[in-house]
Amino acid sequence: MKKVLMVDGIDSICETILRQRGFQPVVKNNIGAEELKCCIGQYEAIILRSATTLSKDIIETAVNLRAVARAGAGVDNIDVDACTRRNILVMNVPFGNIVSTAEYAVAMIMALARHIPQANVSTHAGKWEKKKFMGTEITGKTLGVIGCGNVGSIVVDRARGLKMEVLVYDPALTNGRAAGLGAELTSLDELYARSDFITYHVALSESTKGMLNSSSISRMKNGVRIVNCARGGIMVEEDVKAALVSRKIAALAVDVYLKEPAKEHIFFGMPNVIATPHIAASTEDAQVRVSQAAAEQISDYLLSGKKTCAVNGDRIK
Repeated sequence: MKKVLMVDGIDSICETILRQRGFQPVVKNNIGAEELKCCIGQYEAIILRSATTLSKDIIETAVNLRAVARAGAGVDNIDVDACTRRNILVMNVPFGNIVSTAEYAVAMIMALARHIPQANVSTHAGKWEKKKFMGTEITGKTLGVIGCGNVGSIVVDRARGLKMEVLVYDPALTNGRAAGLGAELTSLDELYARSDFITYHVALSESTKGMLNSSSISRMKNGVRIVNCARGGIMVEEDVKAALVSRKIAALAVDVYLKEPAKEHIFFGMPNVIATPHIAASTEDAQVRVSQAAAEQISDYLLSGKKTCAVNGDRIK
């Protein structure tokens, strides 16, 4: 019986589907790198989320591994090149959690506008600081959406429903598609100059790494509010902190960090930062969808060779 390793708290529907299809699922949540390195050679597949990193040295010990499924969109915690060299298929689930992530970004925009987390903490502490938490409306404000793919396009739709003016920057987007979403396609510099709020929805790549930095911040409006539920690596964190201190950036809502888990961070304790532990996609609805999809992808590939949402499928024999 083929063994499939499940880590990172994959929903139980994944285990159910694998058993129904004749596999032996093994659950090892909170697994460390050394333990994973020692045991991964026993498995033909692994299903993971973002907490576990499949590094080159771990993959080199995976002598029986044929497939990896990321129960989510991003694969930056997987060394895809190392997998490809060992003829290991890497698949992701790009659509299962997009609504949850988009809704979370919109919630962050609202929280920034009205200081909701800070006001909650203050009130629980027995204070009554109405004047301290004067907010701003989002109606009529301009939202800049950087990256208008699966998640970004949903954010645009929700923001338009909230009566925001929406600018989008995405090299792959056409003017017609942007207009169909009710948004205006602009250059990055124009988006920076005009946006009251900016939200990032890009994958981490060589072109996006560190794109939120002192240079880009200098081209933004004074008092801009920024949301990052994409990837921590798109920020130069020291530059962002400096802009928060100077109030060039009025406030930041961040769900992702350069190094995770982030038990300590330069943003922590700043009064104008809302920080959460990479939970944008963490809804019961989304986790069921991505876990089900990952189980189906793994079983389809191991049983019949079918490749679904394969990141390196064209390079795997």
